[in-house]
Amino acid sequence: MAVKDGRFGRALAGVRRWWRSSLRVRVITSTLVVGVFLTSAIGAVLYQRIAEGLVVQAVNNAQADAASRVQRAQDLFNSTDRLDNLSLSSAAVENITDVAPGGAGDGRSVVLARAIDSDRDTLIAPVVGGDITAPAVPIELREALAAGQDAQQVYVHPIASRSEPDVEVPSVMVASRVSIPRAGPYDMILIYPMGREQAILDLVSRWFLVGGFLLLMLIGGVAWLATRLVTEPVGQAAAVSTDLARGDLDQRLPVRGTDELAQLGLAFNTMADNLQQQIVQLEHLSSLQQRFVSDVSHELRTPLTTIRMAGEMLHLSRGDFSAPVARSAELLYGELDRFEALLTELLEISRYDSGTSTLVAEEADAVALVHEVVDAVELLTRQSGSEVRISSTQSHISVEVDDRRIARILRNLIVNALEHGEGRPVDVRLCATDELVVISVRDRGVGLNPAEAEHVFERFWRADPARARTTGGTGLGLSIAREDARLHGGYLQVSGLKDQGACFRLILPRSQDIVIDDEPAAVPVDESQDLIPPQLTTTAAEGVL
Repeated sequence: MAVKDGRFGRALAGVRRWWRSSLRVRVITSTLVVGVFLTSAIGAVLYQRIAEGLVVQAVNNAQADAASRVQRAQDLFNSTDRLDNLSLSSAAVENITDVAPGGAGDGRSVVLARAIDSDRDTLIAPVVGGDITAPAVPIELREALAAGQDAQQVYVHPIASRSEPDVEVPSVMVASRVSIPRAGPYDMILIYPMGREQAILDLVSRWFLVGGFLLLMLIGGVAWLATRLVTEPVGQAAAVSTDLARGDLDQRLPVRGTDELAQLGLAFNTMADNLQQQIVQLEHLSSLQQRFVSDVSHELRTPLTTIRMAGEMLHLSRGDFSAPVARSAELLYGELDRFEALLTELLEISRYDSGTSTLVAEEADAVALVHEVVDAVELLTRQSGSEVRISSTQSHISVEVDDRRIARILRNLIVNALEHGEGRPVDVRLCATDELVVISVRDRGVGLNPAEAEHVFERFWRADPARARTTGGTGLGLSIAREDARLHGGYLQVSGLKDQGACFRLILPRSQDIVIDDEPAAVPVDESQDLIPPQLTTTAAEGVL
């Protein structure tokens, strides 16, 4: 049963995907469903009206024919001069035979029986003419005749014949009274099978089915043709849009005619031309910007080296200067360090923009890297008044990384946490699985709101530009850190709460042969939550090439 349920579920899922993936299928199917409903409703109404009309016509014909035949039978009974029981029975049989001359197969049957409300003795046994039996007449009809004031009582009821007892045919039964001398009132029931009318209804129903099927085929064909005229250009537009999204900017839609679809194609092609022109311009501007940053950074290296040498000489000789000049030499020496750091980071950004950054991955210990970075910023830690606390689920976590880039990421995160930590503790947590290494840096300072978290990795962005900074950062550190993480096939994420601190999480594959399939879920700010993202899937690198 479980296997059948699984197969049914897969089949149902396949049908759903097929339904959602094809506009033509949805339109044709919906049109056919509406067509089936409308055709069935109209056919049912027409069939019912035709059936009612045939029944009414059969009843009217039966009443008219029965009235004349009952009158003829009454005249025959009135004119008979044989009043003994045997003679009356013979006269009754003759009259019934005259009314139903063909017997079986003629289509009309007659029953003559003593009225149920008669108080006279039965002088004439029930007489049946035609292809039915006397008990086939419903007692309700005779009771209605006895209780009613009308000369005729009409009843439509299915009756089986003697020749085919298993087949019931709807029949019109007309009951009337005749008066037989000496015998009193008798019920004379004429039965008219509606075989012809039933044959007409069967023929009508068959033609309705055939016509409905042909109509549905016509509706389906029209729907297919209409959707083909619409969905084929839409499909072409989707294919061309996909090619454009993949970078093939020369793709265009074929335009035929002057209708709405042709106008859509012209508008689409015009939009694609404008997009291509804008993208080309942006690529040109981007290349110029990258070249400018790279050239400026390289060109500034030479004068910066000369200025640094002069600045160092002035800084070493500041004791020979007056106090204002000595202070200026100290400021110059400090700003040279910051200027050199800015040039270094600009060069690194230009390498990422131009796609020339390379990864030199070697086996390293993530725990040891964290301790080395924390030791390197010990002076800043003392100045900030914050305590850096390191916790790890393992004493040694091996990972294949470019240790220079990972150390730069950790330094940026820890320095950023110390700068904004308001003197409160900073927690660095490490944990690992067989495929992943996760490192988080959590401070308890000014924090971030969701809007600020979206911009924290943008170049030169600051949540508070007027905020006093003790470290003189360039505004490029977090941007470079995220690019370093991406170069390793990992992710750098952030979340925070205003006035409660921020948490940065670095997720890295333990080997460059492992690929993280999707970006992980949000970063946990609460220290009690697990750093490892739930339902995070990885793939061997060979499987995705």
